[in-house]
Amino acid sequence: MQHNYFAERRAVSWPHLVGVIPPRADSFQDRTVADVLDYQAGVGRTAVLAQVVSGLGGVGKTQLAAAFARRLWAAGELDLLVWVSAASREAVVTGYAQACANLLLGPDSEEPDSAATRFLAWLESTDKRWLVVLDDLSIAAGVRGLWPPDRQVGRTVVTTRRRDATLLAGRHLIEVGVFTEREAIDYLTGRLPAGLADDPGGVAADLGLLPLALGHAAAYMIDQDLACTDYRRRFAERHRRLAALFPNENGLFEGTTATVATTWGLSIEVANRSTPLGLARPLLALASVLDPNGIPEAVFTTDAGRGCLTAETSTTDVRDGLRCLHRFNLVTHDAARVRVHALVQRAVREDLSQPEAIAVARIAANALVEIWPDVDRDAEYVQLLRTNATAVHHNQPDALWSTSVHPVLLRTATSLGDAALLADAIHFTSELSHEAVEYLGSDHPDTLTIRNDLAQWLGDAGRLAEAVTSLELLVADTARVLGPDHPCTLDARESLAYQRGQAGDPPRAVAGLRSVFADRSHVLGLDDSTTLVTGDRLGYWMGKAGDAAGAVAFLEELLVRVDRVFGPYRREALAVRGNLAFWRGEAGDPAGAAAALQDVLADEVRVLGPDHRDVSITRFNLAVWRANAGDLAGAAEAMQEVLEDRLRMFGPDHRDTMATRQNLASLRAKLGNPAAAAAELEGVLADRRRVLGLDHPETMNTRYSIACLRGQLGDPTTAAAGLSDLLADQLRVLGPDHPDTVRTRTQLTHWQAS
Repeated sequence: MQHNYFAERRAVSWPHLVGVIPPRADSFQDRTVADVLDYQAGVGRTAVLAQVVSGLGGVGKTQLAAAFARRLWAAGELDLLVWVSAASREAVVTGYAQACANLLLGPDSEEPDSAATRFLAWLESTDKRWLVVLDDLSIAAGVRGLWPPDRQVGRTVVTTRRRDATLLAGRHLIEVGVFTEREAIDYLTGRLPAGLADDPGGVAADLGLLPLALGHAAAYMIDQDLACTDYRRRFAERHRRLAALFPNENGLFEGTTATVATTWGLSIEVANRSTPLGLARPLLALASVLDPNGIPEAVFTTDAGRGCLTAETSTTDVRDGLRCLHRFNLVTHDAARVRVHALVQRAVREDLSQPEAIAVARIAANALVEIWPDVDRDAEYVQLLRTNATAVHHNQPDALWSTSVHPVLLRTATSLGDAALLADAIHFTSELSHEAVEYLGSDHPDTLTIRNDLAQWLGDAGRLAEAVTSLELLVADTARVLGPDHPCTLDARESLAYQRGQAGDPPRAVAGLRSVFADRSHVLGLDDSTTLVTGDRLGYWMGKAGDAAGAVAFLEELLVRVDRVFGPYRREALAVRGNLAFWRGEAGDPAGAAAALQDVLADEVRVLGPDHRDVSITRFNLAVWRANAGDLAGAAEAMQEVLEDRLRMFGPDHRDTMATRQNLASLRAKLGNPAAAAAELEGVLADRRRVLGLDHPETMNTRYSIACLRGQLGDPTTAAAGLSDLLADQLRVLGPDHPDTVRTRTQLTHWQAS
């Protein structure tokens, strides 16, 4: 008798379940991505769940698929639900064979492969409504020839850590990432007793919003009766391993099957055995010490970066290795950036021996130095470099100190200062200063250099007394330790002179810089780059001390040497050109100054980029000299644009921003709106007093402008009172012969006589 290939067993009852749906995890969290799954896995669709951003196991793919399956089952929308573990091809075949045995007539001895084929054929022809879930598909080729058919009555959902093109082609990809912050907090709050949930947001942030880690952390906190703040304290301790911060298999909540410490090990091993062979693990090790939110691909392809690989590894091999990690969702690699979850990084670092960890961190630091541009043109890219440098510093500080400080730390500090991120520069350099003493000793040249850098950022931030005092001590220490002609000593003397000028003493700045310039010329030569930079500073303070003509003559001579040494378009040469143009204006040629600054600006934008601080300074000075040359309206418009850019780049409390506001107010007063200008200046004064203090020269300059403007508005009495108070402070702070003091005394006499 002919066998009915598709006949169903008489004992089958509908609806029918094959396999075991994983239990709902304790405190399962509803997520917005579930709505996407409901749509994409509609009738006749195939949905592939994969991860986004974190690229990890542990984001909750299986739980989402299980919740989806239970919803359809409970709603009566399915006649058949087949849940198959898809960790291997054999597992898929076994699951299909079981479904065939449950549903179809046939000999009991039928081979699994034949039974699986028979089951797929039945899916193709049946009018029953079915859902097949292939959970945790680990090998794309594992389902070749085993995909359920596309049917209007059928649905297929696959959960996987893979992102292979052959797996995704022609199917709907649902990218499942970590929890949102709100989802993570709600999850912990719902799971933890009220007495322990004192900082769920902090724990969520520490664990990178990873659902698996949050579930395990909650179990651990409950078992240990540990509040969130105490858990965070333990998590931050470097010596604690992840295995000690989460429960073992016996302490896991219902619905979870593996610990965080072991979740990704298999994926790493399989990736390391994939083509290109043996690259996944060392590439992941290098990524583990860098910024999880974004690593430039170039780090891995530098000569330094390839130092953790075999000598014959090519750039193409490295990129293929990153794509392999991407396919396994261990990293996300797109737009020449690599991202990796912080917990994966920590797990990888914990598998490194201390010598291996030190070596990897040094390789990463060397690679960052290798790709760091000479000029920080691209603010976003340089910020990426800084965050990666600070990540290396945080993860493995010992690697960046040996007999000297690693250059990446000094480059990071300089970059922060050049970007006018002064609070960050001060904080970072202060950390380096303490570490330098610990690792190198207080008298090491690098320790002294870092102290000098810190003093410069303090001065630029308006903390002038602090800067001058620290530099006075530094000059004495460098001379004692290294001698009077050592570059560190000369650097400290130059910084001290400059900050004294900033503090309102241009004559003393000139005297100090003239001495340093002479000593650098004697020791290093007139054409040495540091000598020329000192000369540029000397010319600036000569002008500030009242000798504009002398500054012009000196800078003209200096520019000849600078052009010969640097060429006309290096940053140092552009700085001298801008400095010279400014003092030509002060010497009586405002139109010439404006024309020269226009040329400098064009070259600076091309060389340094539009958002460089040097460019901002030149734009500001150009607006000043356009106004002095008679173009008040054009100058005000240009100054407004400078203000908008400085607010964006530096923020409202930066000295450059406040200087721009004051200058713009003065221009508006000249354009016929002195009342609005006075109101704006009062705002600038309040901000300068708050940020810089009452005795700062720039604060006193604002007080001078306000008093004079009050007089121009027809209130000589208020003007005289303000100037009188200012004069008393200037006599106390600057002395009777300071140019600002003399200017105030002259204006006070004028308004007293009005």
